[in-house]
Amino acid sequence: MFTPKYPTPDTAPPPAAPMPASAANTPVTSAPAPVPVPQTPARPTVQLTPGTVVALVGGGTAVVLVVGAVLVSLLLAVAITGVSVALVAVVLRLLLKDLHNR
Repeated sequence: MFTPKYPTPDTAPPPAAPMPASAANTPVTSAPAPVPVPQTPARPTVQLTPGTVVALVGGGTAVVLVVGAVLVSLLLAVAITGVSVALVAVVLRLLLKDLHNR
């Protein structure tokens, strides 16, 4: 199941033919590289108007407020749980102390 899958030998590309010895000694001249043509962007650029800026700021503010409210509520839940566990520990300690004294 986890073994690698290798392609079958018949689908591999054929080996490159060796160059003749006389062609290996001749200098190779290449044509100059073509000048790159500047390409136009595939999608239009985003233009920010005052209305979109206000919408972005309002959306960001809403996200910050929602995330802050969630984090504060989680912190409050942890604090309430800690206080209740501490109260249960105090009550159990008093009960055990009362049982030990009798």
